[in-house]
Amino acid sequence: MPIAFESPDQPEVIALIADLDAYQLSLYPPESVYALDLPSLMQPHVRFAVARDDAGAAVGCAAIVLTPEYGEIKRMYVQPAARGRGLARGLLDLLEGAARAQGCPQLTLESGPAQPEALGLYERHGFERCGPYGDYPNDPLSVFMRKPLTS
Repeated sequence: MPIAFESPDQPEVIALIADLDAYQLSLYPPESVYALDLPSLMQPHVRFAVARDDAGAAVGCAAIVLTPEYGEIKRMYVQPAARGRGLARGLLDLLEGAARAQGCPQLTLESGPAQPEALGLYERHGFERCGPYGDYPNDPLSVFMRKPLTS
């Protein structure tokens, strides 16, 4: 299944992001969901990846916010029917490549304790738990992770 950087302002991608928002809000209160909105995803320092099925439908997405300090993984989601096919790994690999190409020294992300499958994926991909970074508060419903990209 193809995974590539695309614009997030496509109707089917917006619908995919809406599915992600509904999923997140089913797990956490709104004040503990630190999601980027569509205008934020359209900024030049953000790369947005889309995974498509064999018919070309968008079934997964993820973004990376590139800064000199880190590349932050955001908006990671694969539709339940498309899970188990390596799409999340493929999305992470593409985002990590973009961060490396930009010279980011590390990857970071914020997830939640109600998503053990996601946390396991990130751990298998080399992420380790850490404390809050950037502007994030120390929220008990947040799990912060990082992965060094330089030795």
